[in-house]
Amino acid sequence: MKVCERMFLQCFKPYVDRFLDPLQFAYQSGRSCEDAILVFLDRLYSHLERTRYGNSARVMVFYFSSAFNTIQPHVLANKLLNMMVPAGFVRWILDYLTNRSQYVRLSHSCRSRVIQSNTGAPQGTVLAPFLFALCNSDCKFSEKDCNLVKFADDTAMTGLIVGHDDRAYLHQLDSFVNYCDSNFLDLNVAKTKEIITDFRKNSVLPPPVFIKGTEVKHISSYKYLGVVMNNKLTWDDHVDVTIKKLHSRLYFVRKLSTFNLCSEILKIFYDAL
Repeated sequence: MKVCERMFLQCFKPYVDRFLDPLQFAYQSGRSCEDAILVFLDRLYSHLERTRYGNSARVMVFYFSSAFNTIQPHVLANKLLNMMVPAGFVRWILDYLTNRSQYVRLSHSCRSRVIQSNTGAPQGTVLAPFLFALCNSDCKFSEKDCNLVKFADDTAMTGLIVGHDDRAYLHQLDSFVNYCDSNFLDLNVAKTKEIITDFRKNSVLPPPVFIKGTEVKHISSYKYLGVVMNNKLTWDDHVDVTIKKLHSRLYFVRKLSTFNLCSEILKIFYDAL
């Protein structure tokens, strides 16, 4: 099946490549996590270095619950038709996403009843991540000082604040929440966090943001795309985490080496951790 998906994707992508969000760094040739992190940090550094008005930055890291399972075939189909994608491709995708039989089996004699699934995309497939990115490619901001940096469903919103005027940031936040609601994205507010970088003297944290009645907590560090960042924009936290991970791996390697295992086996174990 994956071979068929790859063949379909090769024929399908030329019709939609121009509609993909330029700040979506997943599933695009020549782009990676590293590119997303570099763009994310470059915008923060460039803004904070313009100190004439006393700049600060607010970053909201969003978490979605079962992101790929929220794809609505009818919503995606309408968006594809608006992109002028040939109807044959749209029908193929609708058939791919709808009327999927599912059941849970515990043993040969114990299994649940079969149900038909018409939402989301099959897990572990080639097409699911790309369709998710494509379905949400129209989620872009109009304010030049507010951006969404995306890698699949890992999404970070940056608000570049001049002085104390954060109205554009809060407006775009409201727009993003409304977009999630209208596109059936299940935003996990409890896991969504905000980090504020402000190097001004006597700086005061702004009031917390509330999304659907739930307060978004301020944090001093966070992990985004495998990199631990802090509100001082230093690498101290990331280095500390990396060193702890290294010590843990070396401990197990030393223990295993007492069994006279060859270096190749030890290396395989180390890489697997």
